[in-house]
Order: sequence, then structure tokens, then C-alpha cells
Amino acid sequence: MAEKSKKPQKLKARLPRGLEDRDPAAIRATRQMVEKIRAVYELYGFEPVETPAMEFTDALGKFLPDQDRPNEGVFSFQDDDEQWISLRYDLTAPLARYVAENFDTLPKPYRSYRAGYVFRNEKPGPGRFRQFMQFDADTVGSATPAADAEICMMAADTMEALGIARGQYVVKVNNRKVLDGVMESIGLGGNENAGRRLTVLRAVDKLDRLGLPGVRELLGEGRKDESGDFTKGAGLDSSQIQGIVDFVFVSATTSAPPESAQVNGGALAAGDAMPLSYAQSDMLRVLLDRFGHNELARQGLNELKDIAELVSAAGYGPDRIKIDPSVVRGLEYYTGPVYEVELLLDTKDEKGRPVRFGSVGGGGRYDGLVSRFRGEPVPATGFSIGVSRLQAALTLLGKLDTRPEFGPVVVTVFDRDRVADYQKMVATLRAAGIRAELYLGNPKNMGNQLKYADRRNAPCVIIQGSDEKARGEVQIKDLIEGAKAAAAIASNQEWRESRPAQFSCSEADLVTKVREVLARHDVSWG
Repeated sequence: MAEKSKKPQKLKARLPRGLEDRDPAAIRATRQMVEKIRAVYELYGFEPVETPAMEFTDALGKFLPDQDRPNEGVFSFQDDDEQWISLRYDLTAPLARYVAENFDTLPKPYRSYRAGYVFRNEKPGPGRFRQFMQFDADTVGSATPAADAEICMMAADTMEALGIARGQYVVKVNNRKVLDGVMESIGLGGNENAGRRLTVLRAVDKLDRLGLPGVRELLGEGRKDESGDFTKGAGLDSSQIQGIVDFVFVSATTSAPPESAQVNGGALAAGDAMPLSYAQSDMLRVLLDRFGHNELARQGLNELKDIAELVSAAGYGPDRIKIDPSVVRGLEYYTGPVYEVELLLDTKDEKGRPVRFGSVGGGGRYDGLVSRFRGEPVPATGFSIGVSRLQAALTLLGKLDTRPEFGPVVVTVFDRDRVADYQKMVATLRAAGIRAELYLGNPKNMGNQLKYADRRNAPCVIIQGSDEKARGEVQIKDLIEGAKAAAAIASNQEWRESRPAQFSCSEADLVTKVREVLARHDVSWG
């Protein structure tokens, strides 16, 4: 007996973990965000450049924050010429390659911006994707702290352009030289401790997510997370851990000014609030007292002082840009000032749970990246906005319009043998700049065509039967007004008799009347 043929198994449609599909509303919101960011960047004189999504793996370097994963955190493949190629994990390393390759033809300093998706071969989790969008701006060829100060000011202006008011965000600034100096002072200097220093950086970078107890574990022997996964720590002893903690939390231990202290030329009375400008200078003084004996730390603190004075002179107070020793950034390539934009707002997610957004962007000085290709010092500094993360935050805050965008005007097919007439109407509307489409499904049932138009969120539909054609007319059905009227109609008979929001006009007036419907409801696209 012949064996029964097996029924072919259907392929299961499934999305890989750490990735997401995006609908038109999300895409439109992203487009609106990107245009606002672009406007600020261009206001500062930055110009666009675009680099490919793939680079030679050795051009990316070994700077990833998750080196316990295969391919050191990147997605890689070997080309037919046996060269290893990787998907970019950020937009900075490709820019360094681009600048090095075109160094002689680019103006220096070179200001550029770029937006695009980056890819991380990391363990996915809530809010942690393997593909996400970033929007970067960088200045290459300038070593002055003024370049870093400008990046911080631009970051602040960008947040406000996106509708985040002052007091709802802060740009936090630190300097990796200071932390490197602190690590030298506790015995973590030298090439032999490079791996441990990087582990320390990544531990401190998780402060907002894990809190001080979690950071202490990562600075020590290691930490086991909720899933049972163990992350090996830096292996510091208790005195070394305390040295790092003292630096990170110095802002909480700065002394208050005396009651009669002079601040900005005026006396500070007892009980008055301490001005933030005093807190910043006081913090720098305490940092210098504690860690200024180390040359590298002292150099970093002087750079921080310069940045603070520059942004203050431009009118950016510590309520917008402030020094914060807890900012370290998790990537190894930073060599000086580092910055991070934190949202200070608390809100609730769709299930009513409290949400604290934390960091939505960051960057810093990376004077060694371009130099890897050039063999000469090439200073650079830059900033990256996590577009995907910031969009999620702005959506929860109600700062983005996530309503479905209006679809096109739908021209229905009443008579099958007159498709050419209907297509001509569509062409007429498109020529007038009105989004329009011809119904391409089975035209047998007009009800199904109207249901389709509803699903497309069409503002109106065009109907022309033989009687209307004989009179040189068309019917325009205002679906937006019809939906409002339908809510007040009690019976099918009343619906048929009232034919809400449907009217006739001459074929010659089609464009004019459709525009009136669109204007009445403020319909726009894009």
C-alpha cells in the first residue's frame, strides 16, 4: 500500500526577537521627529552625509558594550573574497572611516549629521532592540572644548524643538579623563588593566537601570540578574569599589554654601535655595580637591570647567546642561568629555505602570577613532539621539500625533465596463496634488468598496453610476462627516433616507469639491 503523501507544512510567520514591525502612524511620527531634529542640526551648520549599513569588520573596531555575545556584539558575515563585513552597530565608527577616506577633500573642522538604523547582536529584552534608529551629529577636526559645549547646547535645543520643556530634560556632562584618573589612583592604570577598566565603565553606565547595589556587584565579583544569567564583575576589592562610588556620587556629597556666601554678585541669605551655578562650581572644587593630584583627572576637570563656562556664557544654565560624574557612557572609544540627555519626566505605560525614561541620547569626544586610519591625531566629538527610544517616550507623553494618517480619496467602480472613466478621475485628482486611488478589488458589491475605504481611513469616496454619468455628475461621499452623522441615526431606514454627507457635483467641479471636503476636516498628508 502506497504511503499517503504528507500535506505540505505551512511556513510559520514569525518575527525574530529584538525586532519590530512598524505601522504607518509610527513611521509618520518618526518622520516628523527626524525633520525637527534635522532642522536644529542644520541651524548649527551641520550638513548631511550618508554611510552604508555595512562596513569591513576591522573598521568598526572592538568598542562594543556587549562583548560576551558572538561576533563581539555585531552581525557579521564573510564575503566571497574572505573579507569579514559587519552591520554597523552605531553611526560613529562608519563616520570615522568616511572622514579618514576623504580627509584631504573635506573642510576641517568637518560638521556632519546622519540618521539610520544600527544593529546590535545583543540579548534582546524590554526596550532593548537588535535594530533601532539613531540620529548623529559630529564635529571632526577640532580639539577645543567649545566643540563639546556646542554639541551639548545643540542637544538641549533639540529636546525643546521636540516639545520637551525646560525642567523636563537635562544634558549631563562628565569627562572620561577624570574617571580614568580615578581608576589610575586606585591601581587600575596600565595596559594590563584595560579589560577591568572597561568593565568598570560598563558597570557605572548601568547605574540608572540597576541602582547602586547592582553597580557594586558588577564592580566586585559579578551579578546574577532576574533570569539567572550571571555577569562577571571587575573584581575590585572593597576600597577600590568605594573609590569609584565616591567619584560617581560626589554630587551628593558637595557641601552647601555658607549662609553669607556671595553668589553671582549677591548675598545668599539663610534658608534661600542654593543656586545651581554654585552647586556646579562647588562640585568641581570638591572633585579637584579629591582627585586633582592625578594629572589626567586634573586635565579632565579643567575641560569640564571650560565647558561649564562656555554653555553658561551662551545662556544655558545648569537646569539644562550640568556636570554629573555618574555619566560615563559604555563604549570604550570615548577619550574626553561625555554627555547624556536624560528625560526627567515620570509617566505611566498602557497598563498603568510607572515609567522613568532615563537616557534618550548621548555621545562624547573620541579623538582616537579617525586616528586609527590616519596614523596622526584627529580630534572629534559627537552626539547621538536614540530616535526609537525617544519616540517611545514622546508617544507616552502625548508629544507625538500617533493617530492613523488619512488615506487617499477612493474612487469606486460602479460599472465594471467603465474602469477607464474611473481611472481618469483618479488621474485628475492626483494631478491636482490630491492622494487618490482606484478600488482594485472585486467591484461587485458597493458595500464592500465603502468598507474598504473606511479601513483605508479615506476622507471621502467618489461614486458615479450610469445615471450620474449621463448627467455629467459624480457623487461625493464625505466619510468623516458621515461617521459623525451615523452616530445620531437610529435606524437603517433613516440612514437610507438621509444619505448623510453625500452630495452631487459636476465632473468639472470634482477637484474643487473634494478640496472643500479635505479643507473642512483639515485633512493633510505627510
